[in-house]
Amino acid sequence: MDVSKNLVIITIVVLAAIGIVIIMGYNGSFFQKTPKDMDAFSKCLTSKGAKMYGAYWCTHCQNQKLMFGESWKNVKYVECDSGSGVQTAECTQAGIQGYPTWDFSGQKIAGELTFEQLSTYSGCPLD
Repeated sequence: MDVSKNLVIITIVVLAAIGIVIIMGYNGSFFQKTPKDMDAFSKCLTSKGAKMYGAYWCTHCQNQKLMFGESWKNVKYVECDSGSGVQTAECTQAGIQGYPTWDFSGQKIAGELTFEQLSTYSGCPLD
């Protein structure tokens, strides 16, 4: 009887650990390499001309903002929804079709990007 109880307990612990890894890894934050100095990285993005087009209601945009924490204030952000579901002129002129869209000096990449991807496209180091 003790062996089966131990087996059940071990199984529950292993499944819980797997669940935690999956949940933490879902948004990439667990497995993602992050900048050592978030302020320096976010300022570098802006200095290299990177900017993110988004909408206030976009959950993927909110995820990108959360990745940066307080350093988000250093990232160039363009709000595309005028509040009535209509794109602002800047976003229309830029040809933005989805959110978020990152622009790296004319090269547009749609979707949530990891820090490693942001580093690759911008040339900003993570170290």
